[in-house]
Amino acid sequence: MSEVIKVPTMAEYMGLGKVPEVLFWVGCAGSFDDRAKKITKAFVRILNKAGVDFAVLGTEESCTGDPAKRAGNEFLFQMQAVTNIEVLNGYEIKKIVTTCPHCFNTLKNEYPSLGGKYEVIHHTQLLRSLLDEGRLTIEGGKFKGKRITFHDPCYLGRANNVYEAPRELIRKLDAELVEMKSCRSRGLCCGAGGAQMFKEPEKGDMDVNVKRTEQALETAPEIIAAGCPFCNTMMTDGVKAKEKENSIAVMDVAELIAAAEDL
Repeated sequence: MSEVIKVPTMAEYMGLGKVPEVLFWVGCAGSFDDRAKKITKAFVRILNKAGVDFAVLGTEESCTGDPAKRAGNEFLFQMQAVTNIEVLNGYEIKKIVTTCPHCFNTLKNEYPSLGGKYEVIHHTQLLRSLLDEGRLTIEGGKFKGKRITFHDPCYLGRANNVYEAPRELIRKLDAELVEMKSCRSRGLCCGAGGAQMFKEPEKGDMDVNVKRTEQALETAPEIIAAGCPFCNTMMTDGVKAKEKENSIAVMDVAELIAAAEDL
């Protein structure tokens, strides 16, 4: 029997004459990729547990246009962006949270010049604020003492200087946070940025995701934590390439918290 999670839409809120606390921008990966859907569900369970009043756009949500822009198709990007902005402004959206740093960066930094001005936060930032406000508590017993290394997503870290929120959440789990030699502002890309997620790599000596996975393995982790669905896919493929999939898990920070709370 499949799990049923209640997720209200903005249209439903509008029908009730209500405005949610925050709009959850799910993103293409979180909507359609089977692995990323698990991250979406984990985050929604946490929001529900913390009593966050949220809604999604549902079928009214379209791609932010990030892959088109990074691949050089500015015209397609602006078409996609303007369409989304019309929907968001129609609902008078003020605050957006997303589990995807690509969506986060595009909504936060690319949309304002096209008329879409919102407070945009990454899900690790929202989870940290929920902890600070006492709306969410974490019991880290399940991960106590486990060696976890965090891979900084490019569009979260170097592009937007968000480094502490995901790390603070991992520490709250009573886990041992172990840093890679290339981390924070010196972090190495997983290889999926710039629309590279949707094409095969060019010929070379080593795929970027395998190189990054090797850096992660140097820390002897039990878990590689990520904060991006693209990074999650690339690091998972890297772990498989190194034949470590049976001993090392790749998990989003939201999944770690949901697992710790048995959600």
